[in-house]
Amino acid sequence: MASSTCTPLSLSSTLIDGKAHLRQSASASSQCLSLPKLPLQSQIRAWKTSMYCRKIVRDVAAMATGEIATKEVATEETPTVEAETELPEVFETIQEAWNKVDDKYAVTSLGVAAAIALIGSSGLISAIDRLPLVPGVLELVGIGYTGWFAYKNLIFKPEREALLQKIKSLYSDVV
Repeated sequence: MASSTCTPLSLSSTLIDGKAHLRQSASASSQCLSLPKLPLQSQIRAWKTSMYCRKIVRDVAAMATGEIATKEVATEETPTVEAETELPEVFETIQEAWNKVDDKYAVTSLGVAAAIALIGSSGLISAIDRLPLVPGVLELVGIGYTGWFAYKNLIFKPEREALLQKIKSLYSDVV
C-alpha cells in the first residue's frame, strides 16, 4: 500500500532567464506534496454516459412515434456512408450465388484444394528462387521464349492475324 508522507518544505521560485527555478529553504513549514489528480476523468465518463443515454432516448422516441431514424446522406465529405449501403448488395449477390450451387461440399473442397495448391506453389517457387544459379537460368529461358514467340507470331502480318483469330476464338469460347 502506498502511503503519503508529509515533509516540511518551503518552496520559493526565482525567475532566471525567463524560467522559473524552485529553491528550497530550511524554514519549517509543514506541507504535503502529492501528484495531481488526472484531469476530467470523471467528467469524461459522465459525458460519454450522457451521450449514450441521449442516443437511446432519441431512438426510443423515434420508434414510439413511428419515425425512421435519419441517416447521413452520402456527400463528397462522407464517402463511407455510400460504401456501407453497397456492402449488403455484395453479400446478397454472394448469398444468391451460393444458394444456386447444388453441391456445396464439392465447391468447398475445390476452394480448400485451390488454397492449399496456391500455398504449396508459393513455397516451391520461393525454394527454387533460393537456389544459386536457377533464377538466372530461368530468366534467360524466359527471355529466349519471349524472343522466339515474337519472331514466330508477331513480326509478319499473316502470323499476327492468325494469332489474333486464335485469341478471339478462345475469348468467345470462354465468354
